[in-house]
Amino acid sequence: MACSKSSQSTEGCICQEEDLWSSPDILSLQLLCPLYQDKKLTKLLPILLRRYQINELITKGEMQHNVDPSYRKHFTPLFKIICECMCLAFGIEVQELKTSSKVYALLPVLGLNFHGILGDDCQSISKINLLVVLLIVIFLKGNRISEEDLKEFLRIRETLPQRKCFEIADPWKFIREELVRAKYLVYQQVPNSDPAQYEFLWGPRTHTETSKMKVLEHLAKVNKRDPKSYTRLYDEALREKQETGPAK
Repeated sequence: MACSKSSQSTEGCICQEEDLWSSPDILSLQLLCPLYQDKKLTKLLPILLRRYQINELITKGEMQHNVDPSYRKHFTPLFKIICECMCLAFGIEVQELKTSSKVYALLPVLGLNFHGILGDDCQSISKINLLVVLLIVIFLKGNRISEEDLKEFLRIRETLPQRKCFEIADPWKFIREELVRAKYLVYQQVPNSDPAQYEFLWGPRTHTETSKMKVLEHLAKVNKRDPKSYTRLYDEALREKQETGPAK
């Protein structure tokens, strides 16, 4: 697959308008979690997201208890998949505590805390994954995405096979209202547009909780690439990192 070669620049791989939505880099972000299709495991993911949000530990026994009984005897190989899903789909690391066996902390990889947008149902899974994907797409699109392009992205996303497992009742309302209200996104009129056109940018909360470098490293990890292979994005992320200092 040509786009997976690290020698190939981002500009030639995923940033062309006609190729962006169908590029392997973008599709992999939305199709990387096999748990989406397994109803015997779906009860566990919202619980893990909730524990992450309230910064509470979880035991392996608790995780086993929240999967289908038929899976409990064979939980160990499934646990590896669960950890991978949490990291790649949501930017959360499941890390065993050194001081206590079989007790795990849920740690931020991207830095996003998701406060204010998580519920107790399975829609939380799709909402968090959609937020992560949107932040990456906005970065890829030059730090902004038009309302029209975002609607096209959602239209294509709804055709993907795994999306039927965890649909958001009203994805546009979630983006336009919930993510804007939570300050993960900014919704504004395109400057000097007449008739008026609108666009989405990263919100102040996104800039506070994460960075372009963290988002790029996450994209690269999902696609098993070196972050430096996304030449333009890496240079931009590095400039931001140098400007904001090592703490960011």
